Amino acid sequence: MRYRLIASACVVWALAGSASAAPTAPIKVDIDGARRSAAVTKYEYGMFIEPIGGLVARTLWAEMLDDRKFYYPVVPQARDVPPPLNAEGRPGVSYRKWRPIGGDDVVVMDTKAPYVGAQSPVVTVDAASKRGFSQSGIGLAKGKRYDGYVQLSGDPGAKVEVALVWGPGPSDRQTIALAAPGTDWKRADFSFTPTADAADARLEITGQGQGQFKVGAVSLMPSDNIRGWRADTTAIAKSLNSGFWRLPGGNFLSDWDWHGAIGPRDKRAPMFDHAWSAMQPNDIGMDEWLDLTKIIDVEPYITVNAGLGDANSAAEEVEYINGPATSTWGAKRAANGHPEPYRVKFWNIGNEPYGWWQIGKTTLDYYMIKHNHFAAAMRAVDPSITLIASGAMPDQLHARDVKENSTLESIAHKFGTEEDWTGGFLAKAWGNFDGISEHWYDRPEERPNAPADIELMEWARSPSNHVRMKAEEWKIYQSRFPAMKDKNIFLSMDEYAYFGQLNLKSSLAYAMVMQEMLRHTDFLTMSAFTTGASTMDITPTTSVMNATGLVFKLYGERFGTGVTPLAVDGQSPQPAPKYVVGSAHPQVRAGSSTYPLDVIAGLSPDGKALRIGVVNATFDTQTVALNLKALKPKAAGRQWVLTGASLKAENKVGQPAGVTIAESAAKLSGGRLTAAPTSVTVFEFPLDGR
Repeated sequence: MRYRLIASACVVWALAGSASAAPTAPIKVDIDGARRSAAVTKYEYGMFIEPIGGLVARTLWAEMLDDRKFYYPVVPQARDVPPPLNAEGRPGVSYRKWRPIGGDDVVVMDTKAPYVGAQSPVVTVDAASKRGFSQSGIGLAKGKRYDGYVQLSGDPGAKVEVALVWGPGPSDRQTIALAAPGTDWKRADFSFTPTADAADARLEITGQGQGQFKVGAVSLMPSDNIRGWRADTTAIAKSLNSGFWRLPGGNFLSDWDWHGAIGPRDKRAPMFDHAWSAMQPNDIGMDEWLDLTKIIDVEPYITVNAGLGDANSAAEEVEYINGPATSTWGAKRAANGHPEPYRVKFWNIGNEPYGWWQIGKTTLDYYMIKHNHFAAAMRAVDPSITLIASGAMPDQLHARDVKENSTLESIAHKFGTEEDWTGGFLAKAWGNFDGISEHWYDRPEERPNAPADIELMEWARSPSNHVRMKAEEWKIYQSRFPAMKDKNIFLSMDEYAYFGQLNLKSSLAYAMVMQEMLRHTDFLTMSAFTTGASTMDITPTTSVMNATGLVFKLYGERFGTGVTPLAVDGQSPQPAPKYVVGSAHPQVRAGSSTYPLDVIAGLSPDGKALRIGVVNATFDTQTVALNLKALKPKAAGRQWVLTGASLKAENKVGQPAGVTIAESAAKLSGGRLTAAPTSVTVFEFPLDGR
């Protein structure tokens, strides 16, 4: 994630290629300062993260080695066995493997007395040549120090060394001799500083002499890591001001036992994640996840395993995290170096338990019993927690092979059935939750037969239609269950994404998503984007904020905590989609009645300024004609414009930023504002008398 600030407005026009574009007819926008929604909470722009294979390990976590505890045997590549397909039929996740040095069979896996897990590699050394194993594919930055260690045991006659190799020449490596191993396991530390950048460096562990040596675990991290987390990517994450992160969450969770990921990391056995058909080293447990939230200054939101997990395990997790050090599991947390309770507020029971793809999938009726047991057990440990149920509205649920572009009419018959899990919670688990979660995903699909302007508009508006559909369904629930308003039952949209390339075009789409969510702050109080790492372009050695990250940064700063949304009306309603493609695209009409623009407005947290957000997903300069009620803004203000030279503009490591945010002066002249083509603009004007 990277945030470029360009002070000159003329640069913005040049980037947009619109300096000479003739404005179209003004679009009338009514903003009523007396009609106000609930203020934006700090949880509006949250993030969701899930350790899908190496997703977290390759982005936020600082460990540079795969399979550092030897879940897989050390064998030549020809002997590798590919992971099986997962429940959705997707290929499993492959990792960089350890390969033998000195012969295909020099490494034997000890399964009788491994250091951790099921096996540890043993090497019988030779006096004449080096024997051992290595892992390649490691990215290095010139002049940066990397710290590592190896858990080692063996015969004193084995002379073991570790080498970091970043090139073909004899000077393109550093070699460190380790102390002679002994019969007991002992940690041997080392550090390297490469003299060149490398994308395919390798770490070698070899020995010569007599006898054997055995390796239990290996680690290599950049020296600037923060308690195991990358310094660069966590700095970007912190700059987003997300409010909260939902973690770990996801399909992974339904097959994960949190008990196996506490205590010393080297002694946590690796496990196989059947949801994604991927090995997990269990290096990231709840203490590490909660460390991350402290590093990036957000609140944690924890999902408990209600797939293969049980209510007792969930209650123990609550006690481990929130219980006093005098409690059974609080004492274990204290022994692991965290004497003070974490005091986590938000807890989610289960992840997508309604999905056929989910491990532990059950019927609605059975899961209602299960949810109620979980809620009772967790609240018995900590009555103060906020519980969020794993709902799914009828637009999301359908038979496995059914493809549907739903309308409110087409899903009406599903309410109150097995395809209405949100309604099931409201009917059968009342009192055992405070909010209900919803997930949605959209796949970008081009509309090849549409004119360019219509194609862009419908492509960009597609994901915000999911938000509008959820909001329309929520109103139906409120009419059927009036107590929802009295009890302030809220909606948490804590997984969502518009998959595809992250560029200016997708930034326009995500900006529309942000604005649609801000129209429903009376009940939509939380959301979490999939995934937090998707706001960055990341290489093994560096990272930058990408085009999507800029959208979150812009709205988090300009329409963040405490902003009060105002009513926005117009005279040009959003039209129905003309080019329906693929499936899973709700057929509703998100956006304000200001077509082709999408407009929101709000008061700053101190009430002293009017802010207006305008998404212009057209190729023309657009003029806004404001009609303000109960608002008297001054003529001079500021504007922040997110745009780029083309819809394909993106932000990548090592390249000039293609999508930028430019701040400049703005003037409200005759009640009119101008929005550049293919841009997102936030205006701010002080209010008279404030």
